[in-house]
Amino acid sequence: MSEIRLSAGDVAPDFTLTSDTGDQVTLADLRGHKVILYFYPAAMTPGCTTQACDFTDSLESLRAAGYEVLGVSPDQPAKLATFRERDSLGFPLLSDPDRRVLAAYGAFGDKKLYGRTVQGVIRSTFVIDEEGKVEVAHYNVKATGHVAKLRRELGLAS
Repeated sequence: MSEIRLSAGDVAPDFTLTSDTGDQVTLADLRGHKVILYFYPAAMTPGCTTQACDFTDSLESLRAAGYEVLGVSPDQPAKLATFRERDSLGFPLLSDPDRRVLAAYGAFGDKKLYGRTVQGVIRSTFVIDEEGKVEVAHYNVKATGHVAKLRRELGLAS
C-alpha cells in the first residue's frame, strides 16, 4: 500500500460522507469556512472518546475563531449517533466504512500497535483553509493533549 501524506499547501481531497444524523456532508460545501478534520480509529473507545470530548470542550472557541470540526471513522452512522449522544459531542461524526476518505488523506495504512505492524486507522488531524487547501497536517497524533497542542499551534491557547 503506497503511503499518501498530505502537507501544508496541498488541496484537501473532497468527499461526501454520511453523518451520525444520516445527513450527507460534503467538504466542498464548507468552502469559505476553516475546517478541522480529524480521523480516529473507533467510536466509544477510551482514546477516541478523550479526543472527541477534548474537541467538544474547545468547540466554542474553535467556532468563534471560524473553525468547523468534523470527526471521521470507519464506524457506521448508527454507532456514531450513539457515540455523539453518549458523550454529548457537539460536532458531526462522519462514517467512512470503505475507508476511501481515510486512504485519500493518508490516514489508513501501516501502524504500530503493541509492537506489531498492522493495517488500521492512523489518528490524524488536518486543518483546511477557506479555499480547501491543507493548512496543517498531523499524522500519528496522541489522543490525549492533541487538541490543546493544536489550539496552541492555531494561536488559540487560553
